[in-house]
Amino acid sequence: MIELADMIRELREQLTAALADGDGRMLRFELGPVEIEASVVLTQEGGGDAKVRLWVVDAGANGKYAQAETQRISLTLTPKVVPPGGGVPSTAMIAGAEDDGEL
Repeated sequence: MIELADMIRELREQLTAALADGDGRMLRFELGPVEIEASVVLTQEGGGDAKVRLWVVDAGANGKYAQAETQRISLTLTPKVVPPGGGVPSTAMIAGAEDDGEL
């Protein structure tokens, strides 16, 4: 199992790699909303600093966590690119800057 935050962090890394890979390419893709569907299990750790965590489980592991109440969740993420140093976020493009004459 991995934490939901780790799954989203890895998704961010993969999308960032795709953005970098597309830099300078003639064909560009606009990155629209990213839809994720996952089975998760909620756990709570006891103690003074009790934490609740969402863990992503694969289909084969759902039976193992039935007593922990697995749930299916859907998330829609809309990626934005924030310029270095801040500024107004823009739509993510899987490629580099537009070339002269590019459609």
